[in-house]
Amino acid sequence: MPEDIDLSLLDPVLERYKSQGDALITMLQEAQDMYAYLPEQVLARLSLETKIALIQIYAVVTFYAQFYLTPRGRNTIRVCRGTACHVQGCDSMIPAVEDTLGVEEGETTDVLEISLETVACLGTCFLAPVMMVNESYHGKLDPQRAKTILAAHSRAGKES
Repeated sequence: MPEDIDLSLLDPVLERYKSQGDALITMLQEAQDMYAYLPEQVLARLSLETKIALIQIYAVVTFYAQFYLTPRGRNTIRVCRGTACHVQGCDSMIPAVEDTLGVEEGETTDVLEISLETVACLGTCFLAPVMMVNESYHGKLDPQRAKTILAAHSRAGKES
C-alpha cells in the first residue's frame, strides 16, 4: 500500500463534477493527472463523494487502457503491436526493448523511471514497426535500432 496520499487534492475535482453523474471519466483523468496513477484510496474517496459504487468505478478503470492502478514510471515506452507493425516485425523488437529496459511488457522499473507497454495501434502505420518514447515517435525499427534509441534516451535523461 502506498504511503500517505493527500486526498485533499481531489477537493476541487469533486467540487466541479460530483453532481454530474456522467463526469466519472473526467474525474478519473484529472485524479490520475494529479497522482500519476489511481491509488485505491482515491477511488474509494471518489466512490464515497459521488455515490457511484466502487465496483462501477473499478469497472471503468479496468476497461480503459488509459487508467493505471499501479505507480507509473516518469517515462513511458509504448511499442505498437498493430497489424502493420506485426507484419513488419515488431515481435522481434519487443524482446529487445524488454531486455534493454530490464522490464517486461506492462511493468515499471523499480525506481519508477520507465514503464513499458504495448498498444494495439499508435496510428502511424507508415512508420511500422513503431514505438513511442514519451511523446516522440520512432519508426522503421528493428531490434538494434530500438536499443540505440533507448540508449540515447537514457543518456539524454542523465544529462538534463
